[in-house]
Amino acid sequence: MTHRLTASPETCRWGYFDASVPPVLTVRSGERVTIETVSGGPDALPPDGFHVPPELRAIHAAEAGIPFGPHILTGPVAIEGARPGDVLEVRILEVALRQDWGYNRHRPLAGTLPDEFPVFHQMNIPLDRERLTARMPWGLELPLSPFFGVMGVAPPPAWGRCTSIVPRAFGGNLDNKELIAGTTLYLPVFADGALFSCGDGHGAQGDGEVNVTAIETALSGTFEFVLHRDLRLAIPRAETPSHVITMGLDPDLDRCAERALREMIDLVVARIGITRDEAYALCSIAADLRVTQTVNQHKGVHCMLRKEYLVR
Repeated sequence: MTHRLTASPETCRWGYFDASVPPVLTVRSGERVTIETVSGGPDALPPDGFHVPPELRAIHAAEAGIPFGPHILTGPVAIEGARPGDVLEVRILEVALRQDWGYNRHRPLAGTLPDEFPVFHQMNIPLDRERLTARMPWGLELPLSPFFGVMGVAPPPAWGRCTSIVPRAFGGNLDNKELIAGTTLYLPVFADGALFSCGDGHGAQGDGEVNVTAIETALSGTFEFVLHRDLRLAIPRAETPSHVITMGLDPDLDRCAERALREMIDLVVARIGITRDEAYALCSIAADLRVTQTVNQHKGVHCMLRKEYLVR
């Protein structure tokens, strides 16, 4: 069964994860959901002539006060029987553009170079949905590789409301450009039902997302949710068709690298039963540490190892 969850003022919230938010949809393990998302405030809208999803304007009109964070999240989706200590496998089956434009912006005192760009700057970027390309203002055509910057479950109830800006153990603003259609994300569960939400659609992004934004746009995604009671995770992991991915999240980039590496060593030892010394050596020889993003308060590093090396 494939459910559909549309974006609307009733199914979206602006900028936070919270275990007390009731689910807008409940599904069983093994079921699929197509989730629609939108992105951006009123100041991000393009000039006339582009398609603006009507629900985006409705969400703008319904928002009262200052949003808790910048991301419009659709959800949460509850998975029947999920409980703290489980792991939610999120199979990303399809990711599609929902509009013909995106935007990129930076602002003073933000980004990887916060003191070097003192003036607010924004670009509206036309997107070709058939050719999957973006045209930059100076004429450069870039290929698109859409993915959701934000995917996560509810935080532990004791944490209360958590901003969508900072990636944490429950996922959230991971901004990992590897998580395109055909990949899988594994999230530790901290609240009953898991309560999955997503948003922050990206048409394209470089590792680092250095000025705070990618090509921000509206996406739809089809996900298959599989609940695991026999796995234990403290931080998200992922798999592509060719690689396993571990992650590190911390305000210090060095700590991010250390955490991602430790997680990969643990994964290798568990998968093929070699010693930690041997796994450390394998990572030095064959694994790649990549900077995920440097702009979300908690930075990110992910470690990638080809699946074909997980043999003995």
